[in-house]
Amino acid sequence: MKYMLMMHAPRGKGDWEIFNWPPQDIKAHIDFMHRLNEELRDAGELVGGEGLTGPGQARLVRAGNDGRPVTDGVFPETKEFLAGYWIIEVDRPERAYEVAGKASAAPGPGGQPLNMDIEVREVMSVCPVEV
Repeated sequence: MKYMLMMHAPRGKGDWEIFNWPPQDIKAHIDFMHRLNEELRDAGELVGGEGLTGPGQARLVRAGNDGRPVTDGVFPETKEFLAGYWIIEVDRPERAYEVAGKASAAPGPGGQPLNMDIEVREVMSVCPVEV
């Protein structure tokens, strides 16, 4: 079963508070993420994953009446935002929750665990409706 783990980060007072952390704390956080990815890769569970830019660069896009793209954003009122994601392939949901719990504890300022929300959703493998 494939699961998407979405890391929701608090927005704070800026685009993303991590950029206000001391350099050694940013390095510790990124090193943690690299080790987690390596652990998942070595276990054969990592399908893919990426960090994302902050909400200052995010846009919602929809088709206008003429079919051309219409954009909306930036979103200054956002309390939290999608900071990154992993797609993992594991044999049971509980393993996806274990990975999400580990990712949630990534270190923040002073090495304290961030305990940020990680949304876990199974990736649909087949269309639920016949076409």
